[in-house]
Amino acid sequence: MAFIDYYKTLSLTKTASDKDIKNAYRKLARKYHPDLNPDNAEANKRFQELNEANEVLSDPEKRKKYDKYGENWQHGEAYEQQARQQQNRPGNYGGNGGFGGGFTDAESFGGGDFSDFFKSMFGGGGSRQTKYRGQDYNAELHLTLLDTAETHKRTLTVGGKNIRINIPAGIENGQTIKISGHGGAGVNNGPAGDLYIKFFIANDTRFKRDGSNLYTNLKLDLYTAVLGGEITAETLTGKVKVKIKPETQNGTKVKLKGKGMPVYKKENEFGDLYLTYDVQVPVNLTEKQKQLFEELSKS
Repeated sequence: MAFIDYYKTLSLTKTASDKDIKNAYRKLARKYHPDLNPDNAEANKRFQELNEANEVLSDPEKRKKYDKYGENWQHGEAYEQQARQQQNRPGNYGGNGGFGGGFTDAESFGGGDFSDFFKSMFGGGGSRQTKYRGQDYNAELHLTLLDTAETHKRTLTVGGKNIRINIPAGIENGQTIKISGHGGAGVNNGPAGDLYIKFFIANDTRFKRDGSNLYTNLKLDLYTAVLGGEITAETLTGKVKVKIKPETQNGTKVKLKGKGMPVYKKENEFGDLYLTYDVQVPVNLTEKQKQLFEELSKS
């Protein structure tokens, strides 16, 4: 196998600091991570090469040997010891670069190199493996305001898998929740990434929402506003009867306690519903009705 320059693999030079190595590895490993490059054999190979380079260069002892002996860094000290023994033998005339005997790397050390070693590592053998956390996933979920009025379940398809999630009542527009361990799978038994879901909630009602409170205007006829009475008002979960005090003024605001939105992750707690009365002036009056208003204005 051809010699792999670990510095070149990480786009670095021999003067790179430990921090440079760490940053370069993280940047490139994320780019070529298998989760981001499914069914891409070349990217997978590149990712393994990055792990191999980082395994050596991030270890001070291994890096020192690699800088000194290059591709034979694993066996460099053994070579030197063998050379010294050869030189001390009677009748040694050198040869083969001073090692004597004509032996080769393959004959003395089994023909392996460090890249082969890492191949075995990725297959489950070898020494210490670099664990790599899986990729975080981001998803969007679109709901209506009525959808958020009660807790319910939804099924999402993320990364080719169906995930059944529980959506708490009262969740707000733009809110993001995290589901741990439902992102991309980790590498070499590393932890899985997380799933982040951002909610987009369309208001399909007549209510304006502010946190857990709701606001709306309610039309009130002039006669009921003046004389008082009872009307029916819409809430998020149904209709309720509301008593109107005599001489209610236009723009009067009343609170219906507990008729707002559910409070997020607080069971059986609700906000309030605020009604603002919009008193309606009657139109298309008959002559008799006009006469009655004239009499009323003079009284």
